[in-house]
Amino acid sequence: MIDSNLDPQGMLTHVLNLPQTCADAWELAARTCPQLGLSDAYAQVRHIVVVGMGGSAIGGDLLAALVADECPCPILVQRGYELPAFVRGPDTLVIAASYSGNTEETLSAFRQARDRGALLLALSTGGELARLCDAWRVPLIRFSYPSQPRAALGYSLAPLVYLLGHLGLIADRSADMAEAVKVMRAWQAEIGPDVPLERNLARRLAGQLTKRLPVVYGAGWLEPVARRWKTQFNENAKEWAFFEGLPELNHNAVVGYGLPDVIRQGAMVVILRSKAESPRIQARWRVTRELLRQEGVATDQVEARGASRLAQMLSLIHLGDLVSVYMAYLNQVDPTPVAPIAYLKAQLAQL
Repeated sequence: MIDSNLDPQGMLTHVLNLPQTCADAWELAARTCPQLGLSDAYAQVRHIVVVGMGGSAIGGDLLAALVADECPCPILVQRGYELPAFVRGPDTLVIAASYSGNTEETLSAFRQARDRGALLLALSTGGELARLCDAWRVPLIRFSYPSQPRAALGYSLAPLVYLLGHLGLIADRSADMAEAVKVMRAWQAEIGPDVPLERNLARRLAGQLTKRLPVVYGAGWLEPVARRWKTQFNENAKEWAFFEGLPELNHNAVVGYGLPDVIRQGAMVVILRSKAESPRIQARWRVTRELLRQEGVATDQVEARGASRLAQMLSLIHLGDLVSVYMAYLNQVDPTPVAPIAYLKAQLAQL
């Protein structure tokens, strides 16, 4: 299954390394956070805003869903140049997440946050963001993991989860992260590239989804995981893909399953499930699959592994990442480069 000619920069290796990067990122946060010298004001904030784009922002999405029913302050992920009007003063913590440190939207929002007197913190490998943190004496969680930003997911998520525990805003998640790493490693033995197709869920899903329009559904804490699957299909497999969240999709998407015929016949819906879902959500999934069946839309569902929400999220992310790379191989494309994004940035730089 491994094709070094199609994958010269080793995206598959990065994907297989996710359990280790999560463990390493957690250890980094455990070393770094106590040394940041965060004032008591950081533990007393009323709002948290994570500013970021692409693979750097997904950690904020996962964090917000993971702790939504525990963290006393709301967590908003802001993608774009502008901050919302409520960000004003030190009762809001703005965390800039940028792998390169040079994401122009993130830098714009971060500068606005400073001008408005918000508390600041950053997560990056360096770049202009690190320079600003040094000049402004802003706490920076700095990491090093040479890859595409999307392959550094462990560093986009683990430090944020650790940070909130360190501030006392949520319970310590050390045991949950240890479980997540263990679960991912165990599942990898079943879905890795050397496991034959007939026993390999990830390779089977890749075969089913290739040459179709992938649509990924998730509910609750698995909705941002569905977003991750979608973006990995875009960037790794170089395919159109979409995601939606339940129960919201029951109030609109289900009405559109029948038309147009080319989409109905060519789409495939993958539903991400958890045994911990409420009875009402479980009932909605049953009816939703029946509606898809009635319209002849192909579907499949996969169940998260692990007891904790963090383990369930990361186990399904690991599966989806592998599916996306296997799809790239089936599509005969290199999963690493993102030429349209590079082109877009080059064109914008000339303006």
